[in-house]
Amino acid sequence: MSVRPDTALATADSADADPACAPLPVLGRDVLVPLVTGGEVGYAALDYAASAPALQRVWDDVAAYAPYYGSVHRGAGYLSQLSTDLFENSRVTVHEFLGCRESDQVIFTRSTTDSLNLLAGVLPADTRVFVFETEHHASLLPWEQRSDVTVTYLNAPRTPQQAVDTLEKALAEREPYGPALVCVTGASNVTGELWPVRELAAAAHAHGARIVLDAAQLAPHHPVDIADLDVDWVAFSGHKLYAPFGSGVLAGRADWLQDAEPYLAGGGASRKVARREDGGVQVEWHTTAARHEAGSPNVIGVYSIASACKALTEAGFDNLVAREQELIAKVRAGLAEVPEVKVLSLFGDDAPRVGVLSFVVEGWNSSHFAAALSAEYGIGVRDGLFCAHPLVRTLLGSDPQDPGECGAPDARPGERSLNAIRVSFGAGTPDEHVERFVTAVTELVRDGARWSYRTEDGRCVPDRG
Repeated sequence: MSVRPDTALATADSADADPACAPLPVLGRDVLVPLVTGGEVGYAALDYAASAPALQRVWDDVAAYAPYYGSVHRGAGYLSQLSTDLFENSRVTVHEFLGCRESDQVIFTRSTTDSLNLLAGVLPADTRVFVFETEHHASLLPWEQRSDVTVTYLNAPRTPQQAVDTLEKALAEREPYGPALVCVTGASNVTGELWPVRELAAAAHAHGARIVLDAAQLAPHHPVDIADLDVDWVAFSGHKLYAPFGSGVLAGRADWLQDAEPYLAGGGASRKVARREDGGVQVEWHTTAARHEAGSPNVIGVYSIASACKALTEAGFDNLVAREQELIAKVRAGLAEVPEVKVLSLFGDDAPRVGVLSFVVEGWNSSHFAAALSAEYGIGVRDGLFCAHPLVRTLLGSDPQDPGECGAPDARPGERSLNAIRVSFGAGTPDEHVERFVTAVTELVRDGARWSYRTEDGRCVPDRG
């Protein structure tokens, strides 16, 4: 069932044919922001790795559905039934988008973090978890919340093959030989580098382990096919995939999910509830995805994910990947012309990557540099440790226990800090944004900032006297 009127469809699909324009229009593309030096400029959103702008298509779809919004599941009214159909059809869309096996379940969550915490909660007792220290905190931290699970943190590899070899060795040496889970990213949120997911999955399965793929940074840029990659689960967030409203996905094998207690206890997860003679209650839980989706679901968030999946599929990942590689080449070529800039990398300059690059600038505090990009050029990037503290510290050559916090400069402007700068982009990024970024980096390094800055509440901000 579709509730999107033809007019919304026409608006959503009317992308500018100019190759310099983004292939998928996003909200905010016409927003003007003030500059401290005077005047206004179109905002260059280059922080996609944190939250990508919502696709215009997604926004139009949600706006078309909004008048039909109703309670999901069990409602007798027309709008409730329509909303239920839309919710469950969205599940089918995501199932197809991820190339799921027929028996795989698609569970809707709040985010990648929520998805991986859900998975951590359903692990069998005495599971051994293997995770590289290079992971985002969403996939690095959930496992130790279980006292009956043992976590092995693997050192940062310097080549894709070293990652496979490191995992092979760790799995082969594990004792006792019981349930095991490998957690790995598909694309680094710090360097953008692609990880050898298929090879890591083969290594995991060869040693009787399962594997979950953190696809938060991969799914918006590359096709993700569970069956082809042969991974057991995939987790991703809607807000990275051009879909707002705080929804995420955990998709994959059903057995551990069905055998575990519900992630949340409440309505929707329960199939039957009855009083017991001893005064308590007896519960029969659902064995479907509903088992872990208690409470009223985020229907609009779920629909926005499905809409984004359709938009990316219809645009064609081959075309999107090819154009993104052109933007990556522009950024890398521009940064290479500035000797003071060091691009961070695990696997080297030739490693394939998505549109995410982090770097430091000699003689600059990273927060100061990011603040100047925003205030003087209207460019939004991110500075800090990107919720991947061990990885960034490794890439910066510092001790893992050195101080440093996301978004909190440790030094005054002009002094070195244990932070980096990240630029990220995707299907909604026009050429002009990356060209302006390269020009801004060149001018800031060559000429210095045109404004003075100070630290306020842990952020570097323009000093307005």
